[in-house]
Amino acid sequence: MKRKLILIFISLLPILACSHDSNSEPKYGETALPSNCRSYIQVSVDAWRAGEYDAEETMNAIERNCGIYGSLWDE
Repeated sequence: MKRKLILIFISLLPILACSHDSNSEPKYGETALPSNCRSYIQVSVDAWRAGEYDAEETMNAIERNCGIYGSLWDE
């Protein structure tokens, strides 16, 4: 019985260790600006749909902020 509990605990440990995702829900700063990629992408899509920006501008901004070197990944 004790061995089974230890085995279950060891099996769950990697899952629990990797469960933190800073983009799991949208977050906004004090000025209501997006502060993580999830919120930034939604704001960008909403602005594109409203005709504020064209697709090229929107995609460039998403890449700049949420691309491989984006500044909003670990916020």
